Amino acid sequence: MTINKSVNIPNPLYQSLQGQYFVGQTEAVYFGKGKNALGGLINPSNSNIDLFVNAFTITNFSNEPIVAEIWFNPSPIGRPSFSDKVTPANTALCPLPHPKVKIVSAELFEGFPQHGVNAFKRIVPPQTTLTSDEDGKFIFPPGGSFVIILVSPNNEIVKSEVAFGWFEKEVDC
Repeated sequence: MTINKSVNIPNPLYQSLQGQYFVGQTEAVYFGKGKNALGGLINPSNSNIDLFVNAFTITNFSNEPIVAEIWFNPSPIGRPSFSDKVTPANTALCPLPHPKVKIVSAELFEGFPQHGVNAFKRIVPPQTTLTSDEDGKFIFPPGGSFVIILVSPNNEIVKSEVAFGWFEKEVDC
């Protein structure tokens, strides 16, 4: 009798072993007194990959709860800067892969995007990190984006950071 061995591994581990899973975070962003901030994943229009959002975290360093609006494909807003705090999850590969998706942040801007969809909101309690595991179910083609807008609290300036885990796959068509 022959016994076949079968092993099931979680998709994020599989993507990491393939060199397609990446993690990273924004710099600290500040918002408040009527001005918002954001952290997001931007899939460049010439990337030739689909972006699969696997996880995100929002850290609230303040003593007040904050509201985070999750937007799909919003129009650009604020003065964005790109983070260099990005790494492949599998650092044993040689050479190390580089993501095509970019982490972007902006702070102290007024208003909200004119386009895109505010898909859902989250409340982040004081002195807490909210974690959300999405298992890669939020998928964005080249030119798409997944953005978290941190809504201004009333009177104080708040410090926050946003982090992401995602994987990338070549576009099939």
